[in-house]
Amino acid sequence: MFVTPAYAQAAGGAAANPIMQFAPLILIFAIMYFLMIRPQQKKAKAHQAMIAAVRRGDEVVTAGGIYGKVTKVREDGTLDIEVSDGVKVRVLGGTLSNVISKTEPAS
Repeated sequence: MFVTPAYAQAAGGAAANPIMQFAPLILIFAIMYFLMIRPQQKKAKAHQAMIAAVRRGDEVVTAGGIYGKVTKVREDGTLDIEVSDGVKVRVLGGTLSNVISKTEPAS
């Protein structure tokens, strides 16, 4: 009898708490919210405010890199931008990437 019998160990402790099983998942979601989702929402809100504040005479840059002066703001969300003397381009307001200089409000 050179072989000794192997015995199975007894079952471990009690079952883990279900909340503790989901804690890493909840922690990952909280970290993603504060590092990714919330800053993106703030940036989108600031971009919408910038677009809403554009008026005639502002110098803007579009997402395509077109630099010009706003000549007309239309009700349908489009803008007429004068790129050069006598050259006007109509663009969507959402394509604005930056407002270079703001004009003074008309009295």
